[in-house]
Amino acid sequence: MKNITLITWDSGSIIIVFVFGFVVLALVATVFLLMNNDKKKK
Repeated sequence: MKNITLITWDSGSIIIVFVFGFVVLALVATVFLLMNNDKKKK
């Protein structure tokens, strides 16, 4: 078992963290847009 909590902050892991954060924000934004569209239709 490798310890996942210890992260070496090289350029690769930083890029992965930014990409992961961007994907999460994009999913949240699309959910809010879908909710607003549903409210406007009703």
